Amino acid sequence: MVDLESLKKRFLEKTRRSQIAFENAKSSIPGGVQGNIKFFSPYPLSFTTAEGAWMTDVDGNRYVDYLLSFGALMLGHGHQVVRQAIEEVWERYGTTSFGVPYDLELEMASTIQGLYPSIQAVRFTNSGLEATLLALRLGLAYTNKTHIAKFDGHYHGGHEQVLINTTLHGSPSKANDSFAPHADSLNLPPYYTDHTIVLPFNDLSRCDQILRKHRDEIGVVLLEPVQAGYIPPAPLFLKEIRKLTSELGIILIFDEVKTGFRVALGGAQQYYDVAPDLTALGKVLGGGFPIGAVGGRSDIMQLCSPQRSFDPSEVVFHSGTFNGNPMSLMAGLRTIQYLTRPGCFDQIVTTTNLLRHQIESLGQSHNLAIRTNGVGTIFNIEVAETSRPDSDTNFQASKFMREALDFALMYHGIFSKPFNRFSISAVHGYSEVQATLDAFDKSFSDISN
Repeated sequence: MVDLESLKKRFLEKTRRSQIAFENAKSSIPGGVQGNIKFFSPYPLSFTTAEGAWMTDVDGNRYVDYLLSFGALMLGHGHQVVRQAIEEVWERYGTTSFGVPYDLELEMASTIQGLYPSIQAVRFTNSGLEATLLALRLGLAYTNKTHIAKFDGHYHGGHEQVLINTTLHGSPSKANDSFAPHADSLNLPPYYTDHTIVLPFNDLSRCDQILRKHRDEIGVVLLEPVQAGYIPPAPLFLKEIRKLTSELGIILIFDEVKTGFRVALGGAQQYYDVAPDLTALGKVLGGGFPIGAVGGRSDIMQLCSPQRSFDPSEVVFHSGTFNGNPMSLMAGLRTIQYLTRPGCFDQIVTTTNLLRHQIESLGQSHNLAIRTNGVGTIFNIEVAETSRPDSDTNFQASKFMREALDFALMYHGIFSKPFNRFSISAVHGYSEVQATLDAFDKSFSDISN
């Protein structure tokens, strides 16, 4: 059995200043973090600087960064393209925020439309959370229905309507063959669980049964086309869900906050050739600055146009002081232009696939059952105690081993936050890959011994 406590102990000895920083932060910040998903036990690392694919913590330890601000930094930290974009904002506009229309909004909207053919009109937000909120508001207004359907284990931000079954619950109710809605936040009003139908990802037969049963209530189906950014849909699953929602008059929303510009430049909808009615974007779209966007069919998007009516009850409300601010749009636009250069995105995918293959080979050499899951520039790792990679049951019991691997990797200079997916950037080059493989070799040795 792996000695997880020993692995944690040596990690703690190497990161004492992070522990002190965490204890100090707790005096003013609830839980010491500015977001619950940023915490891990016994304490999160605290960082001082970052450059390219590397970050340095308060103890002076350097890490190859695979968290990349939860996938947002497609060009890594402090890329020259992004730095120049910020200078361009100052030179071109002289301000960080107009709060009123200006030309860059249309330029970015047109760029998105060129990569996402399903998007006929765009509204910008300040986060992926706000994007999914607006997409749901539009979808329900268009269908004039009261319920949403989401998938078990899919995360769409921190607003009430989607803080339900954000982690896998995995057992359908015998009464109706669907998942009982579980609130994932304290004292979530019952309205939201009562108006949410939970679906099983990659189970088309049961999705068909549930959606048909609730067709008169459900206005939208919202999903991550690649669950958590790295669990692919079953073959034809997205296409069949598209057909089914079209038949039933239900709006289909793809949450591509994680997968947009990462699975493919045109997101999972390009990769799987499926056109949703609405799309939520974020992360990479801002080039490292806060952003979100909702785009889709023009007839749906026009519901939030102020020209629809002078009566606010006849218009889908959407506003925000910093929506489409120059810093986010310019950094994101220049990032996208960089990624669309011939061969650039394909090279990141090649690096990702090479790394995945080498990690699996190293695991095999240490007699560990290692497999990677993912599409495009994102993947995650499953690790079990014996070399039985064909056994799904074996991998279901791998949480202990994965935690051990994560603490070993952090000790050897790899950071992605325990249990988190790995995101690759344009600046993960030969030296970063070699450092990564060396750390995995040492870490596999730690847990296999």
